[in-house]
Amino acid sequence: QVQLVESGGGLVQPGGSLTLSCTVSGIRFRQVAMDWYRQAPEKQRELVAHIASGGTITNYEDSVKGRFAISRDNAKSTVYLQMNSLKPEDTAVYYCKVSDLNYWGQGTQVTVSS
Repeated sequence: QVQLVESGGGLVQPGGSLTLSCTVSGIRFRQVAMDWYRQAPEKQRELVAHIASGGTITNYEDSVKGRFAISRDNAKSTVYLQMNSLKPEDTAVYYCKVSDLNYWGQGTQVTVSS
């Protein structure tokens, strides 16, 4: 059974930082690419960041480029999303997902507000 468990969300002030983690089990983690998505209220879920299985190739949605960084630790079967210079428009539920497969985490709430 494939499981993705996220952690690290919370409330942060504008300009602050958060790091999300997603630990994966039940799959050969080092062989799969990983994604972070987010869904804001009344908006469609969008892809925020992608990392290839080896960790050397990453892609970002335009609005987070230069502020967010995706990384992975294959030894720990964990993918991270470092979020800096957070803005109120980054408020959303963030999900990790195994790329190309329909396996999702439960989501973690990120709220950026003063």
